[in-house]
Amino acid sequence: MLDVHAIRAQFPILSREVNGKPLTYLDNGASAQKPQVVLDTIQRAYANEYSNVHRGLHTLSTISTENYEAVRGTVARFLGAPSEEHIVFTSGTTEALNLISYSWAAPRLKAGDQIVLSVMEHHANIVPWHFLRERQGVELVWVEPDVNGDLDPQAVLDAVTDRTKLIAITHLSNVLGTVVDVKTICAAAREKGIATVVDGSQAAVHMPVNVADIGCDFYAITGHKLYGPSGSGAVFIRPERMAEMRPFLGGGDMIREVHRDSVTWNDPPMKFEAGTPGIVQTIGLGAALEWMMDVGMTSIAEYEADLRDYARARLDGLNWLNVQGQSAGKAAIFSFTLEGAAHPHDISTVLDKKGVAVRAGHHCAQPLMEYLGVSATCRASFGVYNTREEVDVLVDALELCHKLFA
Repeated sequence: MLDVHAIRAQFPILSREVNGKPLTYLDNGASAQKPQVVLDTIQRAYANEYSNVHRGLHTLSTISTENYEAVRGTVARFLGAPSEEHIVFTSGTTEALNLISYSWAAPRLKAGDQIVLSVMEHHANIVPWHFLRERQGVELVWVEPDVNGDLDPQAVLDAVTDRTKLIAITHLSNVLGTVVDVKTICAAAREKGIATVVDGSQAAVHMPVNVADIGCDFYAITGHKLYGPSGSGAVFIRPERMAEMRPFLGGGDMIREVHRDSVTWNDPPMKFEAGTPGIVQTIGLGAALEWMMDVGMTSIAEYEADLRDYARARLDGLNWLNVQGQSAGKAAIFSFTLEGAAHPHDISTVLDKKGVAVRAGHHCAQPLMEYLGVSATCRASFGVYNTREEVDVLVDALELCHKLFA
């Protein structure tokens, strides 16, 4: 097992107090905190090494470019991609999914074509497909999880018809913690010639990911959940899909030549990276991924599974707490409501007074909220630096909520 106290010591913010109480940060599903190595990397990149990347021949530009481009290889290793040439930098998963929608799907899908997705999707993996529904008449086909929150791969495949062109699916639900068997879905889709998009925003934080083994066409990650900076992210794109994609944004770096009456594009992945990028954010992402790989993704998964089991046992002991999603293999993410009239926002406010940070709302997953029959939930989402003691702090704070709102 990991030495969680040694890990916690690497995160300066975890030593602070909130409202006179030690911070218990359980909002990792929204955004994770940053280890010192990431903070130091960002500071150094701005203070000692900063310049714009690509084309510059002076020393600082060379250093920035080398550090920036090295992250492409880091992301490829982290995702098990065959080559760094398959990695496109983005500002996060939202940009990545919009890139796929605009550059690959929009030119190929027409009225009556179908996209299959689950009701567990984050809005980032819904809204870009709604654009195609509104603008091109594409049909969205929805698949629901079972009563435990599990998503049967066969249910997804049963929704496929001869008009299905794309399956867009989360690898791990940001609300229920459900882990989806995307490998089975992607293998079957490939046999039918259907493209697959996997939202890896949550999964890549909690478990080893190997896109070559999964067999997906696209796999998106976002840096701020991976103990890295906001405004950073990447997407793996299978080479044959890259070849089918038109540019998304126009500007510098994505061009080879521009003339008055013509323009030619750069080779992928640069073809999809217009303008001055998030240089320091991307360098910080690289540091975060190196840190995670040094800790060990298998070790992180094993530690968080133990933490999940402890939290599940403690929360199940609160018979007035309604936990959404009971998948046996879920991640350490718990969305819940209290019996009675207590709104999740009220619960979150009380917890905050005890130093406990959770998320309250629809979690950018309104179709799932509708399916669950609730307008909002509270969500406690755990990371590698959380402890059993913090689970106990959460439970104590919830018992206070019950007394206040019963």
